[in-house]
Amino acid sequence: MQTENPTTILFITGAFVSNKCWDEWATFFESKGFKTSAPPWPYKDAPAQVLRERHPDPQVASLRLAQLIQYFENIVQKLPQKPIVIGHSIGGLVAQILLQRNLVSSAIAIHSVPPQGIMTFKFSFLKAGWGPLGFFTSTKKTFLMSFSQWQYAFTNGMPEEWQETAYCAYAIPESKLIVRDTITAVAKVDFTAPHKPLLLVAGSTDHTIPESLNLSNYKKYSDKNSITEFKVFQGRNHFVLGQPGWQEIATYIHNWIIKLPANSEL
Repeated sequence: MQTENPTTILFITGAFVSNKCWDEWATFFESKGFKTSAPPWPYKDAPAQVLRERHPDPQVASLRLAQLIQYFENIVQKLPQKPIVIGHSIGGLVAQILLQRNLVSSAIAIHSVPPQGIMTFKFSFLKAGWGPLGFFTSTKKTFLMSFSQWQYAFTNGMPEEWQETAYCAYAIPESKLIVRDTITAVAKVDFTAPHKPLLLVAGSTDHTIPESLNLSNYKKYSDKNSITEFKVFQGRNHFVLGQPGWQEIATYIHNWIIKLPANSEL
C-alpha cells in the first residue's frame, strides 16, 4: 500500500454505544497503512460514564437521523478524498446512505440497521428493540439500557463478567427519536441504483439485528454491475466490535477492501 497518501477509513458508531468501541479497530487498520477516524455522534463527545450520568439528557434525546446523516456527510466532504466507511448498526445504515449519495469509495455495514422497508417479526428483534423505540414514553428523555437489556440485546452468549465490563465501558443513553426514524423515509435507499462496493456483514447470534434481516438487506440491492457482497460470521452477537475474536472480522474486511478493483492502488 502506498503510504504517502493513505486512504482514510471513517468508522461510524451505532446507537447505545460510545465511539470508543472502535479503538482497537483503528489500531488494527492503522497497522495496515490506513488513516482512521471514529468521531462521536453529536452531543456525545465524553466518556461513557459521563454520558450515563447525564441521563436523561434532553440534548441527546433531541437527535434525529437526518441530523446524524448530515453530520457525517459534512465530515466526509471535508476529507481530501472519498473515504472507506465502516459502520455498525445504525452506523451501517448511515454508511449505506452515504454510499447511495456517492460520497464514499466503498462501504462496509456491520450488523446494519436496514434501510426503510426491510422488516422482520423475529421475536428477538422485537424484544431487543421495544425498549429503545420507547413507545408510550417521553421522547424528551434519553433511553438507557439496563444491564439485563444490554445482556440480551448486545452481549448474549458472553460470560457475565465480560458483559458487565463491556456495559461499563461502552453503554450510553440514546435518542428514541433516532431509533424511530430508521423506519421512515429518512432511511430510504434506492436499491436499483448503481453504487460503489458494499459489503454487508451479519452475525448468526445477533438478537438486535438478526442475520436474516441483513440477508434481506443484501438481497434488495439489484444493480448487477455494482459490487454487493454478504458475509455471515457464526456466533457473533451485536457487540461484535468488541466481542472476543473481532480480529477475524476485521481481517476479512481488510482483505475485501484490498481486493476491490477500485482500490487496486492500495
